[in-house]
Amino acid sequence: MRFCNHCGAPVTLRVPAGDALPRHVCDACGTIHYLNPKLIAGSVPTAADGRILLCRRAIEPRHGFWTLPAGFMELGETSAAAAARETREEACAELAAIALHSVIDVPHVSQVHLMFRGQVVDDRHAAGLETLETRLFVADLIPWDELAFASVRLALEAFIADRARGAFVVHALSVERR
Repeated sequence: MRFCNHCGAPVTLRVPAGDALPRHVCDACGTIHYLNPKLIAGSVPTAADGRILLCRRAIEPRHGFWTLPAGFMELGETSAAAAARETREEACAELAAIALHSVIDVPHVSQVHLMFRGQVVDDRHAAGLETLETRLFVADLIPWDELAFASVRLALEAFIADRARGAFVVHALSVERR
């Protein structure tokens, strides 16, 4: 950040009075600009028979790799609504019985991923604009080496372990930088 979005004057990176971290502070009007992590909402959608719905990405980053439907939250929407919207946009699927499944910190890209589990209504799905194809997978046939992101792997591993135990909990997970 080089200029204040409040008055347009240059900003300086410094620790403001009463704070402990460096922030972009406007030299003219004194506005402190906080840069915070982005929230990503997504889902682990399942069909009635338990298969997991994955999307093959039609966009960068990781074009052609498999992922769970997820994306940036919009202003004014809840995290569950964002997960449902992303599932609708990327997999043309409606979700029912949505419940929070995992909170995944991805600090090296300043993101927090909120993953929900949900049932695909009528098992209908298709590729959306950002998706090359959608496919239902049994756990043993998930293309683990072709997953787009570490957070997707963590969410899937936790979901499959929960299902095998017969009890779902909310997971607090973290992606370590490689």
